[in-house]
Amino acid sequence: MRVGVPREVKPGERRAGLDPEAVAALRRDGIAVRVEAGAGAGIGATDNDYERAGAIIVDRAGAWSCDLVVKVKELQDGECDGVPRGTALFSFQHLVGAPASVQALAAAGLTVIAYEMVRDEHGRFPILAPMSRLAGQLAIDAALAHGRDVQRVLVIGAGHVGRAAIEAALDHDLRVTVLCRNESAHASLRGAFGDGIATGAATPESIAQHAVGADALIGAVFAAGAPTPKLVPRSLLSRMKTGAVLVDVCIEEGGIAETSRRTTHEAPTFVEEGVVHYAVGNMPAAVPREATQALSRAALPYVRRMAAIGVPGAVAEDPGLRAGVLLWKGHVVDAGLAREAKLPLGTLS
Repeated sequence: MRVGVPREVKPGERRAGLDPEAVAALRRDGIAVRVEAGAGAGIGATDNDYERAGAIIVDRAGAWSCDLVVKVKELQDGECDGVPRGTALFSFQHLVGAPASVQALAAAGLTVIAYEMVRDEHGRFPILAPMSRLAGQLAIDAALAHGRDVQRVLVIGAGHVGRAAIEAALDHDLRVTVLCRNESAHASLRGAFGDGIATGAATPESIAQHAVGADALIGAVFAAGAPTPKLVPRSLLSRMKTGAVLVDVCIEEGGIAETSRRTTHEAPTFVEEGVVHYAVGNMPAAVPREATQALSRAALPYVRRMAAIGVPGAVAEDPGLRAGVLLWKGHVVDAGLAREAKLPLGTLS
Protein backbone atom coordinates (compact mmCIF):
# COMPACT_ATOMS: atom_id res chain seq x y z
CA MET A 1 0.00 0.00 0.00
CA ARG A 2 1.08 3.56 -0.71
CA VAL A 3 0.43 6.26 1.88
CA GLY A 4 0.23 9.87 0.71
CA VAL A 5 0.72 13.05 2.76
CA PRO A 6 -0.42 16.15 0.84
CA ARG A 7 0.39 19.71 1.82
CA GLU A 8 -2.40 21.40 3.80
CA VAL A 9 -4.14 24.23 1.95
CA LYS A 10 -6.65 25.46 4.54
CA PRO A 11 -5.83 29.10 5.41
CA GLY A 12 -3.66 29.30 8.53
CA GLU A 13 -3.16 25.52 8.71
CA ARG A 14 0.52 24.83 9.40
CA ARG A 15 0.30 21.27 10.72
CA ALA A 16 1.35 18.28 8.63
CA GLY A 17 -0.50 15.00 8.21
CA LEU A 18 2.50 13.01 9.45
CA ASP A 19 5.83 14.15 10.84
CA PRO A 20 9.15 12.61 9.71
CA GLU A 21 9.26 10.31 12.73
CA ALA A 22 5.90 8.77 11.78
CA VAL A 23 7.06 8.40 8.19
CA ALA A 24 10.18 6.58 9.39
CA ALA A 25 8.01 4.19 11.41
CA LEU A 26 5.93 3.39 8.33
CA ARG A 27 9.03 2.83 6.25
CA ARG A 28 10.35 0.38 8.85
CA ASP A 29 7.13 -1.54 8.22
CA GLY A 30 7.96 -1.61 4.52
CA ILE A 31 5.21 0.88 3.63
CA ALA A 32 5.80 3.32 0.75
CA VAL A 33 5.15 6.94 1.74
CA ARG A 34 4.78 9.83 -0.67
CA VAL A 35 4.96 13.34 0.77
CA GLU A 36 4.05 16.44 -1.22
CA ALA A 37 6.88 18.95 -1.54
CA GLY A 38 6.62 21.59 1.18
CA ALA A 39 4.15 19.61 3.32
CA GLY A 40 6.32 20.03 6.43
CA ALA A 41 7.19 23.71 6.03
CA GLY A 42 4.83 24.79 8.79
CA ILE A 43 6.48 22.51 11.35
CA GLY A 44 10.02 23.29 10.29
CA ALA A 45 10.48 19.93 8.54
CA THR A 46 12.18 20.15 5.15
CA ASP A 47 11.73 17.88 2.17
CA ASN A 48 15.19 16.52 3.00
CA ASP A 49 13.98 15.62 6.49
CA TYR A 50 11.19 13.54 4.98
CA GLU A 51 13.54 11.97 2.45
CA ARG A 52 15.92 10.96 5.22
CA ALA A 53 12.92 9.34 6.94
CA GLY A 54 12.36 7.30 3.79
CA ALA A 55 9.62 9.23 2.01
CA ILE A 56 9.51 10.01 -1.70
CA ILE A 57 8.89 13.71 -2.34
CA VAL A 58 6.25 14.22 -5.01
CA ASP A 59 3.93 16.87 -6.42
CA ARG A 60 0.30 17.29 -5.39
CA ALA A 61 -0.98 14.66 -7.81
CA GLY A 62 1.61 12.18 -6.56
CA ALA A 63 0.59 12.62 -2.93
CA TRP A 64 -3.07 12.13 -3.76
CA SER A 65 -2.50 9.14 -6.07
CA CYS A 66 -2.14 6.76 -3.15
CA ASP A 67 -4.29 4.08 -1.58
CA LEU A 68 -4.49 5.93 1.74
CA VAL A 69 -4.15 9.70 2.08
CA VAL A 70 -3.35 11.03 5.56
CA LYS A 71 -3.84 14.72 6.23
CA VAL A 72 -5.00 17.09 8.95
CA LYS A 73 -8.03 19.08 7.84
CA GLU A 74 -11.14 18.48 5.82
CA LEU A 75 -10.91 18.93 2.07
CA GLN A 76 -11.18 22.50 0.87
CA ASP A 77 -13.19 23.58 -2.17
CA GLY A 78 -11.86 21.83 -5.25
CA GLU A 79 -9.19 19.93 -3.32
CA CYS A 80 -10.54 16.52 -4.26
CA ASP A 81 -10.70 17.35 -7.98
CA GLY A 82 -8.74 14.70 -9.84
CA VAL A 83 -8.29 12.40 -6.84
CA PRO A 84 -8.61 8.77 -8.00
CA ARG A 85 -11.95 7.18 -7.15
CA GLY A 86 -11.71 4.71 -4.29
CA THR A 87 -8.96 6.63 -2.50
CA ALA A 88 -9.27 6.42 1.30
CA LEU A 89 -8.91 9.69 3.19
CA PHE A 90 -7.95 9.72 6.88
CA SER A 91 -8.21 13.16 8.51
CA PHE A 92 -10.43 15.48 10.49
CA GLN A 93 -13.69 15.99 8.60
CA HIS A 94 -16.27 17.97 10.62
CA LEU A 95 -18.94 17.36 7.98
CA VAL A 96 -21.96 18.01 10.20
CA GLY A 97 -23.80 20.95 8.70
CA ALA A 98 -21.78 20.79 5.46
CA PRO A 99 -24.03 18.91 2.99
CA ALA A 100 -22.28 20.35 -0.07
CA SER A 101 -18.97 18.89 1.12
CA VAL A 102 -20.58 15.50 1.69
CA GLN A 103 -22.05 15.60 -1.81
CA ALA A 104 -18.63 16.47 -3.29
CA LEU A 105 -16.92 13.61 -1.45
CA ALA A 106 -19.62 11.19 -2.57
CA ALA A 107 -19.37 12.35 -6.18
CA ALA A 108 -15.59 11.84 -6.02
CA GLY A 109 -16.10 8.24 -4.93
CA LEU A 110 -13.91 8.56 -1.84
CA THR A 111 -13.75 6.54 1.34
CA VAL A 112 -13.63 9.00 4.25
CA ILE A 113 -12.58 8.14 7.80
CA ALA A 114 -12.90 11.00 10.29
CA TYR A 115 -10.33 11.43 13.05
CA GLU A 116 -12.92 13.01 15.32
CA MET A 117 -15.17 9.95 15.17
CA VAL A 118 -12.62 7.16 15.70
CA ARG A 119 -12.98 5.52 19.13
CA ASP A 120 -10.79 3.28 21.24
CA GLU A 121 -11.88 0.17 23.16
CA HIS A 122 -13.21 2.37 25.98
CA GLY A 123 -15.36 4.51 23.68
CA ARG A 124 -13.01 7.49 23.92
CA PHE A 125 -11.71 9.57 21.01
CA PRO A 126 -7.96 8.90 20.87
CA ILE A 127 -7.10 11.05 17.84
CA LEU A 128 -9.33 13.97 18.74
CA ALA A 129 -8.22 14.06 22.39
CA PRO A 130 -4.71 15.55 22.02
CA MET A 131 -6.01 18.29 19.72
CA SER A 132 -8.82 19.01 22.16
CA ARG A 133 -6.36 19.41 25.00
CA LEU A 134 -4.28 21.83 22.97
CA ALA A 135 -7.39 23.76 21.94
CA GLY A 136 -8.45 24.08 25.58
CA GLN A 137 -5.08 25.53 26.55
CA LEU A 138 -5.11 27.89 23.58
CA ALA A 139 -8.65 29.00 24.40
CA ILE A 140 -7.41 30.71 27.56
CA ASP A 141 -4.56 32.34 25.63
CA ALA A 142 -7.13 33.65 23.14
CA ALA A 143 -9.39 34.93 25.91
CA LEU A 144 -6.53 36.82 27.55
CA ALA A 145 -5.33 38.21 24.22
CA HIS A 146 -8.69 39.39 22.95
CA GLY A 147 -10.70 40.00 26.12
CA ARG A 148 -10.72 42.97 28.46
CA ASP A 149 -9.26 42.56 31.97
CA VAL A 150 -10.18 38.88 32.12
CA GLN A 151 -10.65 37.68 35.70
CA ARG A 152 -13.74 35.47 35.65
CA VAL A 153 -14.02 32.58 33.21
CA LEU A 154 -17.07 30.46 32.46
CA VAL A 155 -16.34 27.08 30.85
CA ILE A 156 -19.26 25.16 29.36
CA GLY A 157 -18.28 21.52 28.94
CA ALA A 158 -16.01 19.23 30.95
CA GLY A 159 -14.33 17.04 28.34
CA HIS A 160 -10.74 17.32 27.16
CA VAL A 161 -11.21 20.91 25.97
CA GLY A 162 -12.92 22.02 29.14
CA ARG A 163 -10.42 20.40 31.50
CA ALA A 164 -7.44 21.81 29.62
CA ALA A 165 -9.05 25.25 29.69
CA ILE A 166 -9.62 24.95 33.44
CA GLU A 167 -5.98 24.05 34.05
CA ALA A 168 -4.75 26.93 31.90
CA ALA A 169 -7.12 29.38 33.57
CA LEU A 170 -6.02 28.32 37.05
CA ASP A 171 -2.39 28.71 35.97
CA HIS A 172 -3.27 32.36 35.32
CA ASP A 173 -5.01 32.69 38.70
CA LEU A 174 -8.40 33.24 37.08
CA ARG A 175 -11.71 32.50 38.79
CA VAL A 176 -13.33 29.56 37.02
CA THR A 177 -16.88 28.27 36.88
CA VAL A 178 -17.57 25.05 34.96
CA LEU A 179 -21.02 24.00 33.81
CA CYS A 180 -21.75 20.60 32.27
CA ARG A 181 -24.70 18.30 31.76
CA ASN A 182 -23.10 15.13 33.09
CA GLU A 183 -23.72 14.87 36.84
CA SER A 184 -20.88 12.41 37.35
CA ALA A 185 -18.45 14.94 35.87
CA HIS A 186 -19.07 17.34 38.76
CA ALA A 187 -17.54 14.98 41.31
CA SER A 188 -14.65 14.24 38.96
CA LEU A 189 -13.98 17.95 38.51
CA ARG A 190 -14.05 18.58 42.23
CA GLY A 191 -11.67 15.67 42.75
CA ALA A 192 -9.28 17.04 40.14
CA PHE A 193 -9.44 20.74 40.99
CA GLY A 194 -10.82 20.88 44.53
CA ASP A 195 -12.14 24.22 45.69
CA GLY A 196 -10.26 26.04 42.95
CA ILE A 197 -13.34 26.01 40.73
CA ALA A 198 -17.11 26.29 41.01
CA THR A 199 -19.25 23.70 39.22
CA GLY A 200 -22.87 23.40 38.24
CA ALA A 201 -25.38 21.96 35.80
CA ALA A 202 -25.44 23.42 32.30
CA THR A 203 -29.07 24.51 32.32
CA PRO A 204 -30.27 27.60 30.43
CA GLU A 205 -30.80 29.32 33.77
CA SER A 206 -27.34 28.58 35.17
CA ILE A 207 -25.62 29.46 31.89
CA ALA A 208 -27.38 32.80 31.84
CA GLN A 209 -26.65 33.45 35.53
CA HIS A 210 -22.91 32.93 35.15
CA ALA A 211 -22.44 34.29 31.62
CA VAL A 212 -23.62 37.80 32.46
CA GLY A 213 -20.84 38.22 35.01
CA ALA A 214 -18.09 36.45 33.07
CA ASP A 215 -15.21 38.20 31.36
CA ALA A 216 -14.63 35.16 29.14
CA LEU A 217 -16.86 32.27 28.09
CA ILE A 218 -15.26 29.10 26.71
CA GLY A 219 -17.50 26.90 24.56
CA ALA A 220 -16.15 23.37 25.11
CA VAL A 221 -19.07 21.10 24.20
CA PHE A 222 -18.66 18.14 21.85
CA ALA A 223 -21.49 15.93 20.65
CA ALA A 224 -20.00 13.23 18.39
CA GLY A 225 -21.55 13.30 14.94
CA ALA A 226 -24.10 15.96 15.83
CA PRO A 227 -24.30 19.75 15.73
CA THR A 228 -23.24 21.58 18.87
CA PRO A 229 -26.32 22.62 20.87
CA LYS A 230 -26.86 26.38 20.79
CA LEU A 231 -26.54 26.99 24.53
CA VAL A 232 -25.75 30.71 24.22
CA PRO A 233 -28.55 32.58 22.42
CA ARG A 234 -28.17 36.10 21.05
CA SER A 235 -30.44 37.40 23.79
CA LEU A 236 -27.91 36.21 26.40
CA LEU A 237 -24.93 37.66 24.50
CA SER A 238 -26.65 41.06 24.61
CA ARG A 239 -26.68 40.89 28.43
CA MET A 240 -23.01 40.01 28.81
CA LYS A 241 -20.34 42.55 29.63
CA THR A 242 -19.29 44.82 26.80
CA GLY A 243 -15.83 43.66 25.76
CA ALA A 244 -16.28 40.16 27.18
CA VAL A 245 -14.88 37.41 24.96
CA LEU A 246 -16.46 34.19 23.73
CA VAL A 247 -13.99 31.52 22.62
CA ASP A 248 -16.10 29.02 20.71
CA VAL A 249 -13.87 25.96 20.54
CA CYS A 250 -16.76 23.85 19.21
CA ILE A 251 -17.17 25.97 16.07
CA GLU A 252 -16.27 23.03 13.79
CA GLU A 253 -19.62 21.44 14.74
CA GLY A 254 -21.51 24.72 14.43
CA GLY A 255 -20.58 26.49 17.63
CA ILE A 256 -22.14 26.94 21.03
CA ALA A 257 -23.51 30.44 20.38
CA GLU A 258 -26.29 31.54 18.07
CA THR A 259 -24.01 34.33 16.87
CA SER A 260 -20.93 32.22 16.14
CA ARG A 261 -19.38 31.81 12.71
CA ARG A 262 -15.99 30.40 11.73
CA THR A 263 -12.99 32.70 11.74
CA THR A 264 -9.35 32.16 10.76
CA HIS A 265 -5.95 32.66 12.33
CA GLU A 266 -5.48 35.64 10.01
CA ALA A 267 -8.75 37.29 11.14
CA PRO A 268 -9.66 35.48 14.36
CA THR A 269 -12.33 37.71 15.90
CA PHE A 270 -15.50 39.65 15.26
CA VAL A 271 -17.91 41.46 17.57
CA GLU A 272 -21.61 40.75 18.02
CA GLU A 273 -23.78 42.26 20.75
CA GLY A 274 -20.67 43.89 22.22
CA VAL A 275 -18.99 40.51 22.79
CA VAL A 276 -15.73 39.60 21.06
CA HIS A 277 -16.10 36.23 19.31
CA TYR A 278 -13.03 34.06 18.71
CA ALA A 279 -14.07 31.07 16.59
CA VAL A 280 -11.00 29.71 14.81
CA GLY A 281 -11.74 26.19 13.59
CA ASN A 282 -8.15 24.92 13.60
CA MET A 283 -6.82 26.40 16.83
CA PRO A 284 -3.98 23.86 17.33
CA ALA A 285 -2.40 25.12 14.10
CA ALA A 286 -1.10 27.98 16.25
CA VAL A 287 1.40 25.49 17.72
CA PRO A 288 2.00 23.40 14.60
CA ARG A 289 5.05 21.39 15.60
CA GLU A 290 3.66 20.29 18.97
CA ALA A 291 0.26 19.60 17.43
CA THR A 292 1.68 17.58 14.52
CA GLN A 293 3.79 15.44 16.84
CA ALA A 294 0.75 14.67 19.01
CA LEU A 295 -1.50 14.05 16.03
CA SER A 296 1.05 11.78 14.34
CA ARG A 297 1.45 9.69 17.50
CA ALA A 298 -2.32 9.31 17.85
CA ALA A 299 -3.06 8.46 14.22
CA LEU A 300 -0.01 6.30 13.48
CA PRO A 301 -1.28 2.99 14.95
CA TYR A 302 -4.37 3.19 12.73
CA VAL A 303 -2.34 4.15 9.65
CA ARG A 304 0.06 1.25 10.23
CA ARG A 305 -2.79 -1.23 10.58
CA MET A 306 -4.61 -0.01 7.47
CA ALA A 307 -1.38 -0.07 5.50
CA ALA A 308 -0.53 -3.57 6.74
CA ILE A 309 -3.80 -5.36 6.03
CA GLY A 310 -5.69 -2.90 3.85
CA VAL A 311 -8.39 -0.39 4.73
CA PRO A 312 -11.27 -2.91 4.41
CA GLY A 313 -9.52 -5.41 6.67
CA ALA A 314 -8.65 -2.83 9.32
CA VAL A 315 -12.19 -1.42 9.32
CA ALA A 316 -13.67 -4.91 9.59
CA GLU A 317 -11.56 -5.94 12.58
CA ASP A 318 -11.66 -2.65 14.55
CA PRO A 319 -15.10 -1.32 15.56
CA GLY A 320 -13.50 1.89 16.81
CA LEU A 321 -11.99 2.62 13.41
CA ARG A 322 -15.23 1.58 11.77
CA ALA A 323 -17.03 4.22 13.86
CA GLY A 324 -14.98 6.84 12.02
CA VAL A 325 -16.11 5.81 8.53
CA LEU A 326 -18.44 8.45 7.11
CA LEU A 327 -18.27 7.53 3.41
CA TRP A 328 -17.35 4.19 1.86
CA LYS A 329 -16.35 4.20 -1.81
CA GLY A 330 -18.53 7.25 -2.37
CA HIS A 331 -21.55 5.97 -0.43
CA VAL A 332 -22.56 7.92 2.69
CA VAL A 333 -22.73 5.46 5.58
CA ASP A 334 -23.50 7.93 8.36
CA ALA A 335 -27.26 8.37 8.72
CA GLY A 336 -27.13 12.00 9.87
CA LEU A 337 -24.87 13.08 7.01
CA ALA A 338 -26.93 11.18 4.46
CA ARG A 339 -30.05 12.93 5.69
CA GLU A 340 -28.43 16.38 5.59
CA ALA A 341 -26.97 15.83 2.12
CA LYS A 342 -30.18 14.25 0.82
CA LEU A 343 -28.27 11.17 -0.32
CA PRO A 344 -29.17 7.49 0.14
CA LEU A 345 -27.69 5.74 3.13
CA GLY A 346 -25.05 3.22 2.05
CA THR A 347 -23.39 0.30 3.77
CA LEU A 348 -19.82 -0.88 4.38
CA SER A 349 -19.76 -3.39 1.56
